[in-house]
Formats: sequence, C-alpha cells, structure tokens
Amino acid sequence: MTAPTAGTPPTGTPPTGASQSGTTTSGTTTGPLAGVRVADFSRVLAGPYATMLLAELGAEVIKVEHPVHGDDSRAWGPPHAGGEAAYYLSANRGKRGLALDVKHPEGREVARRLCAGADVVIENFRPGVAARLGLDEETVRRANPSVVYCSIRGYTGDDRPGFDATIQAESGLMHITGEDKPIKPGVAITDVLSGLNAAVAILGALYRRATAGKGERVEVSLMNSALSGLVNVAQSALVSGTEAERYGNAHPTVVPYQTFAASDGWFVIAAGNDRLFRTLCEAIGRADLGTDARFATNGDRVRNRDVLIPELSALFATRTAAEWTSLLDGAGVPVGRIRGVLEALRATEGATFQVEHPTAGTLDLVRTGFTLDSVPADREIAAPPLLGQHTREVLTELGFAPSDISRMEEAGVVRQAVDPST
Repeated sequence: MTAPTAGTPPTGTPPTGASQSGTTTSGTTTGPLAGVRVADFSRVLAGPYATMLLAELGAEVIKVEHPVHGDDSRAWGPPHAGGEAAYYLSANRGKRGLALDVKHPEGREVARRLCAGADVVIENFRPGVAARLGLDEETVRRANPSVVYCSIRGYTGDDRPGFDATIQAESGLMHITGEDKPIKPGVAITDVLSGLNAAVAILGALYRRATAGKGERVEVSLMNSALSGLVNVAQSALVSGTEAERYGNAHPTVVPYQTFAASDGWFVIAAGNDRLFRTLCEAIGRADLGTDARFATNGDRVRNRDVLIPELSALFATRTAAEWTSLLDGAGVPVGRIRGVLEALRATEGATFQVEHPTAGTLDLVRTGFTLDSVPADREIAAPPLLGQHTREVLTELGFAPSDISRMEEAGVVRQAVDPST
C-alpha cells in the first residue's frame, strides 16, 4: 500500500486470497479499515487483542509466529479445541498466519519485506530485541516512511518483562480488589486495556496519516494502561492524598452499589443516584429509608453506609434472588443476579457467533463489544489460523519464488501448516 498524500484517505486492495474478519459472504472486503495491512509480531494477549479488533474493522492482519512453538498462548491450556488452546482462540480470529523464524537471516528478509508493505507494524518484543532483529521503528521507517509503528511494553522506559499478574500487583489494581486480602481479577484485564489502548491509538495514527501523510509511533505500556484504567479510584487517591481502600463488592463513593445475599444466592444493586435510591426503598417496602435524613444524598449514604447496608441486607435475606431481581427490575432499579460465565454467554442474545475451524470444526467465539454499519453481521470471519496456515500464500505475495519457499521450509526458517483435510 502506497503512502497517501495529505488529505487523502488510505487506499489499497488486500492481497488475493486474504481471509479476514471484514469479508462478507459474497467475498467483498468491507469495513472502515478495508485495504489496511497489519504486520503483527505480537504475542500472548495485549497485541493480539488489538490486532483482532483491527481485523474486526476490516484490516488484513498477518500474524507472525515462531515456526516451532508459535504464540506462547498456544501452550496455555487445557482446554483445547481441535488441538488449539482456548486462550489462543480467544484473540486471533480474522488473521492470516505466517510461521517465520525472524532470528534467521532469511527470516529477517521476509520480515523486512512484510514491514515494507505494511500500513501498521505492531510488536511486543523486549526493549532492544526489535533493533537486533532489524525490526525496530527506525529501520522499518527507512523503507516505509508512512508506517504506523506500535510497540507494547510492560513498563514505560523499563526493560523488565511485564505480565498481567505482576502489573496488576504493581499498579494497585490488586490492592483495591478483594475483601480480606488482595485479589487478582479473574481475567487479564491489564492486557485487555492495553490492547484497547493500542487499537485506539493506531486508529488515531492512521487518521493522521490519511490527512497529513505522516507516519506515527505508538507506544503502549501495560503499567500505564492499568493506572489509567483505575480512573476514579486513582483520581480520588490523588485528590485526597490518602491510599485507596479495598471495598470488595461495594463501591467506594456510591451507596448502595454492591452485592447482597438473598435467601438462595447473590445479586447486585446499582442505585447510582438519589432518585434511584428512593425508588429502591419504595419498591422493597422501606420508603422510610428513602426519607431518612441520614441517607438523603449519596454523600450521606457513603458516610453512613455502616448503618444503611445492614438494614438492606437483613431485608434482602428474606426472599430469593429471582424475586428481588424481578421486583427491582420492574421498578426500574439497576439490578442483576450473579451469573456464571457460560450462563451469561448463553443468556445474552448475539454474544457469540460461529466459525469453521480447520481442526476444531464448528467453533463458538465471543463477539467484540461494538458493531458498525459498514461491517455486515453476516460477514464471513476467518477462524484463528493454525500455526503457519497461510505461510506459502503470504510468501508468494511478498515475491518469493516457489523454490525459495521450499528451501526455507527445509531449513526450518518458515513452516506451512499441513492441511488437515489431506
């Protein structure tokens, strides 16, 4: 794809045979990023999640993995489907797979060609590694001045390896989660936040390139993403000058906004303003609490939570969770019964969709949290690729002759996945 002139949107045609998230059932490439090529050298979750979102928007993403072990997340199981770890399957749909040893001289030449023709290059190597491989921003930009180059790190200005669990600990996220002791949230949330931040920043950089004709460097750190994701809790700590406290399933500055135990299970109430609190009190037959001066405003309720919450808890323990959620939902009070993950996926309309995977067959995947008019709901979405599933295809597009590809395969520089149908 050539660099656009100032004020001209990026244009381009995805390579023949590209199978991607933005492809409709008729085979027509669609979505706002149609024609954008992404060279994805990232692994595990933050980078792959970001590039999966770009694929959802129509970009052509080429996922580069080591030809022997591939993305680390391929080994993070069980469970597996068709020999593929569920962890890997969660963040890699809509991409083509290139198995490549970037440490080998011939592998570096393949990577160089890929980067030279890419609109976006994304990597999460440890600092210094990209430069040793000739895949650093300076080197890539010499051949591709308008490229958007994205680096994802654990820490800004620090070469320590960053994993979600350690970032959760050092960012304060674990400090504010749990009740009696620090608890790690059940999902790698700092990786997810970093992936979202990377995708947003890349989109901004692509827009600048389209309007000004200039490339951009994007740098995302898991630590800064985690700190930014603390939002009101971080700001409250700065404003008050005191360390944030742990509130478990309650809220530090909104009351009542927490879990309650019914006679048969747990549910959540989120009375986010004074009107909702009064509505709650009337619905449960305790209108007196809504007119009590101690609970008149949210600030009053925060200061007097130790009085209010026991009153509500005693009442909620007398009926089932289904009864309370039905009653409060009917009154317009935000309420929800605590579900299991599988239960929630099955109960939410449109939460999942199916793809046909080469080894797993029909595979259920979870949809992203957004939809666009330009990306039809009936589009064909490529299943997460096998390790090296599209290697020969991509190398051919990059101009390598069949004899060169065969030689590199024999030398272990690249790998083509075996077609399971044969």
